[in-house]
Amino acid sequence: MGNNKQIQNVSKATIGRLPAYHRYLKERQGAGEKTVSSTAVAEDLHLNAVQVRKDLSEISSVAGKPKLGFDISELIEDIDRILGYDNVTDAVIVGAGGLGSALIGYGGFKNYGLNIVAAFDNDPERIDQVLSGVKVFDSNELVKLVRRLNVLIGIIAVPKAAAQGVADALVEGGVRAIWNFAPVHLSVPENVAVKNEDMAASLAILSKRLAEILYNEK
Repeated sequence: MGNNKQIQNVSKATIGRLPAYHRYLKERQGAGEKTVSSTAVAEDLHLNAVQVRKDLSEISSVAGKPKLGFDISELIEDIDRILGYDNVTDAVIVGAGGLGSALIGYGGFKNYGLNIVAAFDNDPERIDQVLSGVKVFDSNELVKLVRRLNVLIGIIAVPKAAAQGVADALVEGGVRAIWNFAPVHLSVPENVAVKNEDMAASLAILSKRLAEILYNEK
């Protein structure tokens, strides 16, 4: 099955579960295991067994065997192709403060096909610093450098008030996907993908669940 056709046939819901499958399969592979059943995956990840079987059948280039299950290495390769993990994509990050520095310092991105090649900030004390091997450039150079490096992914880690201006600059530089950590809705062209990480919303959900747990323990 061709890669483009395979990707088109995978639902958004399934794609959303693929990173969890990938981490799990990597762990099983690291433990020396060769095959895995959809039932085992479902039990270990606390997911619906029927849904897992459907997901794995949907993404696998080779059908699972009734008794042996799915070949772990082949499943990992299929997920790598679908999510682009086998084709490292360069990215830039705008905002080299606390959050930006933490993101730059996270070495796991390369395992998921993301390579941060440059950072940008407007603070003179941060410009020209090298954080975990990534140089911080003046934000005024953003459009020019992004275009020159042919970067397609931009990560925004700036305050709310500056986020839209940064998004505009990234789009002008040719970025086609934005990972936004600023708590604001961005206005971008339809041909630019945006994924928002709303930490306030995540905290609200966590706080609600904590309250429910504490209430049930009374």
